[in-house]
Amino acid sequence: MKFALVIPDGCADEPQPELRGLTPLQAAHTPAMDELARLGRVGRADNVPDGFPSGSDVATMSLFGYDPVLLHTGRAPLEAAAQGIPLGPDDWAIRCNLVTVRNGVMHSFTAGQIPTPLAHRLIALLQQQLGGAGWEFHPGVSYRNLLIRRETSADAPPFASDTQTTPPHDITEQRVEPWLPKGTGSAVLRQLMEASQPLLASDAENVARPVPATQAWLWGQGRRPALQPFAQRFGVQGAMITAVDLLRGLANLLGWQNIAVEGATGYLDTNYGNKGRAAVEALATHDLVVVHVEATDEASHEGHARAKVESLEQIDREIVGPLWAHLRQLPAGRLLVSPDHPTFLRTKTHSHGAVPFVVAGTGITPDAASHYDEPTAAASNLSFPQGHLLMPWFLASHPQ
Repeated sequence: MKFALVIPDGCADEPQPELRGLTPLQAAHTPAMDELARLGRVGRADNVPDGFPSGSDVATMSLFGYDPVLLHTGRAPLEAAAQGIPLGPDDWAIRCNLVTVRNGVMHSFTAGQIPTPLAHRLIALLQQQLGGAGWEFHPGVSYRNLLIRRETSADAPPFASDTQTTPPHDITEQRVEPWLPKGTGSAVLRQLMEASQPLLASDAENVARPVPATQAWLWGQGRRPALQPFAQRFGVQGAMITAVDLLRGLANLLGWQNIAVEGATGYLDTNYGNKGRAAVEALATHDLVVVHVEATDEASHEGHARAKVESLEQIDREIVGPLWAHLRQLPAGRLLVSPDHPTFLRTKTHSHGAVPFVVAGTGITPDAASHYDEPTAAASNLSFPQGHLLMPWFLASHPQ
């Protein structure tokens, strides 16, 4: 049996006035996803347990069949795994965004999609001036970077369960002061964030940009998680196609192969066709292929309803359609399409709540659905209030 999972990140949403009162999933022309609905089943799953932040770190861990309540430690350690940065049992990883704050308001959580070479130079500057004494700044891709806190036996733990930090993409166009780090270790995080401001302002190329990086924003702290490899847990060998370090890191920790795709950007301009072709090719050598697309989530964070619809249509045409056509030619195969969490255009942030999924293929008994969207999923009797139970159901010999 071959399996494929397509994740249109954050695509679940609310009805939009701009879309004639429809959600982006309802407004988008998605014939492949609707065919899956007619030939398979539509349901819903809640991937973010109560008390957890609604982020892709929690939600995708759940979507892949791992209970975040037992296993989640933070977002940044997953991204450290993607970069091959080793973490000792007492080391901490912290996400380090380069952001634009103007007049105390979060103007851009991406610093205007800062180019990676410039971001690398700025992170090197932060390391030169603020690193050392156990602190390490590591460059990533564009605005997504990391700060590592190395521990020695003489160190007291720098953070604790009461340490609170906030993703900058959750506070776009809001004042940042109420969302600065709080709790154990927050003082040093605030000091580093404040100290980054004059350093970034000293770079002429950065300052000349229309949306310059004005400071580092620190969040998502955590220690290395202990995850059982996916092949041991489910007996299935997996592969990941994504442009996002978080997903690459989770794949590394699960023992999946990360497949690099030319033109995959993690943004609206990603190469959907290359992702679809790579996924079809990967099924020749892997039991499960996961294709993650960040574009739908980015469209929500920017409040662009039409862009979200267009992204969904490209995912349908360039990824879901080719995968479904290929799987139907195999002796046995299944395809699951599911976002990780909702991301509302209205708030430009991730939200809690169930997301719709559609699944079709070998052993899946069709229901009465004819479309893949939120209202259809809400009316379905196929529901997983604990989202981590969807994956074992999807992989089961005879799903009930």
